[in-house]
This record gives sequence, C-alpha cells and structure tokens, in this order.
Amino acid sequence: MDSPPDAPPASPLQGRRNAVLVLASASPRREVLLRQAGVPVGRIVAPEIDEAPGKGEVPRAYALRIALAKLQAVAVGEPAALVLAADTVVSLGRRILPKADTAKAVEQCLRLLSGRRHQVLTAVALAAPGKEARTRIVVTRVAFKVLTPIEISAYAGSGEGIGKAGGYAIQGRAEAFVRFINGSYSNVVGLPLYETLAMLEGSGWQPHKSE
Repeated sequence: MDSPPDAPPASPLQGRRNAVLVLASASPRREVLLRQAGVPVGRIVAPEIDEAPGKGEVPRAYALRIALAKLQAVAVGEPAALVLAADTVVSLGRRILPKADTAKAVEQCLRLLSGRRHQVLTAVALAAPGKEARTRIVVTRVAFKVLTPIEISAYAGSGEGIGKAGGYAIQGRAEAFVRFINGSYSNVVGLPLYETLAMLEGSGWQPHKSE
C-alpha cells in the first residue's frame, strides 16, 4: 500500500491565532485603509530612517529601498509579529517629487503636475515570523487637469497637501484635479489593498469572522 503523500509544511501562522500585525509607518492613512479592509492593526511603530533619495536614484528603486529600510528598522524588535511597511512615491518620469513640507512646496508640486500624467508607486514589504521578507511594487497612473493659479494657491493654502508625496491627497479636495486614473486608487492614497491583502494571506494571515 502506497504511503500517503507528505503534507505541505504548515505556515508559522496556521493552527493558531494570527500573529499581531505591526504597521511600520508614520502614515495614519495606511492604518485607516487596513481597518477598512478588515485587517486589524495591533501596533503602529514609526520607523526612524533617512528617507533622502540617493544621487540619481530612480523612483522604483527608491520606493523599494525605503520600504525595506522601514521594515528592517521595525522588524528587528518584533520577531514574533507580522510587520508591514510601505513607501509611496509620486514621480514624473525619473524625477521623484518630494513629500511637500510647506505650502510653497505644495504649490511647486502642483505646478509640475498640472495638465500632465504622473505615476504613483508604492513599494510594500512584509516580514512574517520564520519567513523571508516579501515585497511588491504597485504602479498607478494619474493625469491632472490643467490647474489655474487660483486652484493651486487655494489648495496649497488648505494645508491638505502638506506631508503628502507629490503635494496632494487624492482622497480629499485634490480628487477634483484628477482627469484620468489607471490602476489602484488605494495605492494613490498610500497602500494598494488588493496586493497587500494577497501578501498577508500568502504569509498565512486569515481574516476572522468577527473582523
């Protein structure tokens, strides 16, 4: 009689409660997105890393490097947890737009984006107990209408774009600027939910009925 085939090795997360999910991020938007998708966040730890782009660094490589740096900075202190990190970049070709820290920087970003198509890239990195880190890069293409000086000034003055990659938040007043979008909307907000949940489930995480 043939022996039954060997069962596949169990995930470290199977057969017990889900590991606590630690979000390695200073962005409140990512926590909101995860909770909207039914993913409970156990802890939020803001990683302390240098996010300055390297000389000549292209957007995709930059986003991936920063996401992994955030992940590693937090995962070292959370060996039993699922640790999720992400970095979102707004780019015009090979040019990385900054996270606007002032109203003037918001205006500068909007002038560059006015009437043009740009890309929003988010690199997602996940560390699970007993597994190597997994990564994914998601790209969404966005086109802005031609913005008037009054629209740019009013938006910058609202404060909504301060601290945002590319100087705008698509989930707010800037949604009225969008003429065209191709790809994940949640990616532009700050975390591509479809891909992130697929990564979590691939690491053994499962939603509870009560979540």
